[in-house]
Amino acid sequence: TGGHTTEILRLLSCLSESYSPRHYILADSDNMSEVKIRSFEQKRSETFSNSQFTFHRIPRSREVRQSWTSSVVTTVYSIFYSFPLTYKLKPDLILCNGPGTCVPVCISALLLGLLGIKRTIIVYVESICRVETLSLSGKILYYFSDYFIVQWPDLKEKYPKSVYLGRIV
Repeated sequence: TGGHTTEILRLLSCLSESYSPRHYILADSDNMSEVKIRSFEQKRSETFSNSQFTFHRIPRSREVRQSWTSSVVTTVYSIFYSFPLTYKLKPDLILCNGPGTCVPVCISALLLGLLGIKRTIIVYVESICRVETLSLSGKILYYFSDYFIVQWPDLKEKYPKSVYLGRIV
């Protein structure tokens, strides 16, 4: 929501029309992001007439200030909800940037690969605001993503698997 949506839309604005269809997965309570994405896609359709996208909703895996104990339960619930969706979509690529919603989706995609159903490339871009430490989503997905991109050189030093490309959003 909010900043994460703005950042991911900046990344998507650089992608060619070959990245279509795009499937946006939002937390079930996130209406602000849907409005921003619809506006982005409307502008994109002026350049790429064959642009296709869909929205999908999953339960929010963690609310702001939610306790760690209860967030484990809600995240597991969100994973169980995400798996059938990920199975149906069988994405080639997941591009995500940090909201808690991306964790269950990425874990579901990893399960598809482990089951031999579909190998999905996971690209995680840590938020520009994460200067010294990773976000909770970043701390989890650092170990599972195919490409883990940070936007500050200090993070690259702390997390050697990461890729530093400078500021990309």
